[in-house]
Amino acid sequence: MLLTVLKFFASLSILIVLHEFGHYIAARVFGVRVKKFYLFFDFFFPFPNLANFSLFKKKVGDTEYGIGWFPFGGYVQMAGIMDESMDEEELKQPPKPDEFRSKPAWQRLIILLGGIIVNILLAMIIYSGLSWTYGKDTLPNSALEKGYYVDEYGASLGLKNGDLITRIGDHEVKDATRVRALLFKDIVSEIGIVRDGKDTTLLIDKSFYKDILQNQKSNPVIVEPGYEPIIGELLDGPLKDAGAEIGDQIIAIDTHRIEFFQEVRNLLEDEVYTSGDTLKIEIERTKNTTEILNVVLDETGRLGFAAHVPVVHEEIGFFQSLYEGPRRTWTTLVAYIGQFKMIFDKDIKGYKQLGGFGTIAKAYKPGKNDNPWRHFWSTTAFISVILAFMNLLPIPALDGGHALFTIYEIIMRRPPPEKFLQYAQATGMMLLLFLLLYANGMDIVRWWFEK
Repeated sequence: MLLTVLKFFASLSILIVLHEFGHYIAARVFGVRVKKFYLFFDFFFPFPNLANFSLFKKKVGDTEYGIGWFPFGGYVQMAGIMDESMDEEELKQPPKPDEFRSKPAWQRLIILLGGIIVNILLAMIIYSGLSWTYGKDTLPNSALEKGYYVDEYGASLGLKNGDLITRIGDHEVKDATRVRALLFKDIVSEIGIVRDGKDTTLLIDKSFYKDILQNQKSNPVIVEPGYEPIIGELLDGPLKDAGAEIGDQIIAIDTHRIEFFQEVRNLLEDEVYTSGDTLKIEIERTKNTTEILNVVLDETGRLGFAAHVPVVHEEIGFFQSLYEGPRRTWTTLVAYIGQFKMIFDKDIKGYKQLGGFGTIAKAYKPGKNDNPWRHFWSTTAFISVILAFMNLLPIPALDGGHALFTIYEIIMRRPPPEKFLQYAQATGMMLLLFLLLYANGMDIVRWWFEK
């Protein structure tokens, strides 16, 4: 848990500093004086004059660089703008050449969008780097001889073990590892499958998405590629000690017939067996020849093997990664926008499942078979895309709200009334405080009931 929390704060700090640097560098390019550059807030957000305290600060030239005590975000305070500081006195004075309000509207728009631009560029760079370093793994849909494996939630859609999913909504399924992502890319209404050699369409009711959101703590599988229970990798452990070999196919465990690798996993995770128990595992080593292995479970409760997965690995060159990075950033953004719709859907009521820092921090915990650094940077890129999207929302106090008022000025050839901007900024900050308390409060409620 400690390592996960440290990863979360490290990633969050990187994202905040680079986001604010996007505003900072654009402001400096256009000659705007920057008064403060802060990681986290040095006041109790959204009250700029309450609990003013810095963990660290140093003034260099006209700019004070520092780290605040309130870890909600960060900010760049520019001269001549109605921002988090709510400095109304400065705005009552005549504009100065180095103030934000003195610059042309198009320059101000670039400054306001600077953080969002950096977030998107950062995601592109990280995804490009991951592609170049680790390559690309795909699982062709055509390679699934056993089709897909589903749990109770997948069954609620009408799916059965062995179905071959060919289409989700309007998207053709080519890579089997993308099925779950496509299912949540948007609120889809149907799934195309092949069952017993026949094309069939299954309709999806919105109640499915509502049930999944309400049962996130159980981490439902829903649907995943159905792997044959063939030993593709044999680790040091009970199965190897009992004489198993790579290529053996597990036919049965005691009285349980095994058709999918996932059934082996579920059998052990359901705690049917405990450390020290002896399992009679029937394997097929050569065609029509079976053998019984007496396997004694150790304290890990695992057999010590990985299934054979027909993954196609592709090495990605440097120049190809420059395409792969933007592509992954775009697909991530589109998928998140699709999921974002669930918050406002009257049937799904996704707003009830909003989460705060605790929910985000959980995303930094890698899976059992994940490369820790690959997972860290992949999650950082994902959160960077989310920050870009959220900051673009037309809410006063966010970059998108400021940008909207600037676009209004460009179109109408006059800025909104100053009093309106002050009230909008104050309202926006209070709204953000409410969302902060609500999201983190939901984290606490869920944690309490999970205890």
